[in-house]
Amino acid sequence: MNLSTALPTFVITLREGVEAALVVGIVLALLNKAQQSRLNSWVYAGVGVGIAVSALIGLLFSWLIQTLGTVNPQYKSVVEPILESVFSVLAIAMLSWMLIWMTKQAKLMKAQVEGAVQSALKQDSNAGWGVFTLILVAVVREGFETVLFIAANFQQGLIPSLGAIAGLAGAAAIGVLLFKLGVKVNIRLFFQVMGVFLVLIVSGLVVSALKDVDEAVANFDLSRHASESLCFYYDRFSEINSCILGPIVWNTSSILPDKQFPGVILKSLFGYREHLYLVQAVAYVVFLVAIGSLYFRSITPSPTHQNQPVTLNGKD
Repeated sequence: MNLSTALPTFVITLREGVEAALVVGIVLALLNKAQQSRLNSWVYAGVGVGIAVSALIGLLFSWLIQTLGTVNPQYKSVVEPILESVFSVLAIAMLSWMLIWMTKQAKLMKAQVEGAVQSALKQDSNAGWGVFTLILVAVVREGFETVLFIAANFQQGLIPSLGAIAGLAGAAAIGVLLFKLGVKVNIRLFFQVMGVFLVLIVSGLVVSALKDVDEAVANFDLSRHASESLCFYYDRFSEINSCILGPIVWNTSSILPDKQFPGVILKSLFGYREHLYLVQAVAYVVFLVAIGSLYFRSITPSPTHQNQPVTLNGKD
């Protein structure tokens, strides 16, 4: 059992879960401040239904993957890597968007949540549904991104799901520490550190996605039995070949194999591969530099926010 595959899912779920926990905590604090604690049950209902909906989405993805994989057993070796690459691309897009756009929006999180809660409270009879919807959307949004990442690594079995459960438990614990026990936690530093991990994890996913595409093209090429090969690169002098990824950049299988510790940890978290090809290396560096630059720019305080304190307990 390779528990290291649970690590990236744990990091992602922990970060996403803490963000959702902040929304929940801010809403509860605002309701308490407005003497509307009677609506707390709607908050808890939103959390419960949000988790259930996220789990249901995960089950639907699993069903879709299994169904598509058994449509034609002859092409199973082609369909599976294609599915993995598609989900990887979706996960890369969603996680990158969350990392950049949501990091910028996090500076305004308290004001946005407060505005949404005040708007819900003005509706009187529908206030409960308004609060419920706010929490539900926050939880499902974070859960969906985790589900996509797990789907992108579905060949690793149920182990990534254990990481998601552990991350969810960790996020809940941080939420309790912040809003129930009043423990001071540097949330900004937490998100910055998790963000750096996420940049590296998503960059590693780029390497994995390219490998899946290469495998799918190679398997499809073999199944065609055609005289003209789809693989534009093949090194007949090397025992380790790629189909469309170009020449090998490094081979560290004898020094740091990616199926043994610590290589397996580096593979799970950062996309390390004992065999890395030119296209993968270029794509990794370009993506890492591009997304990394955008991320560090997003966490750099603007002049208008540099001196503004961040409060999470609903008090000014």
